Amino acid sequence: MVLTVHHLQVSQSERVVFLCEELGIEYELKNYQRSPLLAPPEYKALHAVGSAPVIEDGEIKLAESAACIEYINAVYGGNKLAVTPGEPGYADYLYWFHFANGSLQPGISRQMAISFTGASDENPILKAFADRMGKIFQFLDDQLAKTGAWIIGDRFTAADCMIMFSLSTMRSFIQVDLSPYKNVLAYMQRVSKREGYVRAMKKGDPELDVSAIIAGPSPPLFGPLRK
Repeated sequence: MVLTVHHLQVSQSERVVFLCEELGIEYELKNYQRSPLLAPPEYKALHAVGSAPVIEDGEIKLAESAACIEYINAVYGGNKLAVTPGEPGYADYLYWFHFANGSLQPGISRQMAISFTGASDENPILKAFADRMGKIFQFLDDQLAKTGAWIIGDRFTAADCMIMFSLSTMRSFIQVDLSPYKNVLAYMQRVSKREGYVRAMKKGDPELDVSAIIAGPSPPLFGPLRK
C-alpha cells in the first residue's frame, strides 16, 4: 500500500509533505482546505485529537508532525535525513529536531492565542512571552551563524523540515518581525530554494505566497497570505 499524507493546508502538516519530497518517496497526498480558519469536519474525523498532520500506512494511522516525520524517515527513507547514534552531531540533531515543537512553535502559538483575545501590547503576560520569543529567535540566529547552511551544519536533515514551518507559514497567522535575525532570514531563503521545498509547497499549498511571508516582516494578523 502507498503511504497517504493528509495535509491540512496552511498548517504544520506541510512539514510531512516537505520531508516526503526531500526523500523522493512515493506517497498519496490528500489536501484539505481550512473552513474558514480551522480544519474541516472531514479532517477532524481522521484522528481523535482532530489536528494536523495525519498519515496512514496500511493499518497504521499516525498524528503529530514529529512522530510522522520520524516514522516516514525511518520506514521509507532509511533514516537518510536523520543523524543516528554514533554519528557526529547526533545530540545536536536531537536537540534541534525537538526544538521546533518544544520551544519555537509553542512560543509563537502562545503569542498568537493571547493576541486573539485583543490584549494590549502592554499586557505583562504578552510582554513576557515576547521577551521569551526574542531569546529563542536570537538563540536560533546564533546557531545558524555557527553552522552556516543548515541547522546543524552542512548536512540538511529532518530538523530543517521541522523548523521551517514555524519561521515561514506560521507567520501568516501572527505578526512576527524577524528582521533583527539576519541569519534566520538567510536560512529561510536557502530552504525556500530547495527543490523538495518548492515541490512540496506547490503540491500542498499552491495558493500560499511563501515569498511574501518570508520577506515580511509583518504579514496580516489573521488569515494566510494568498497569491
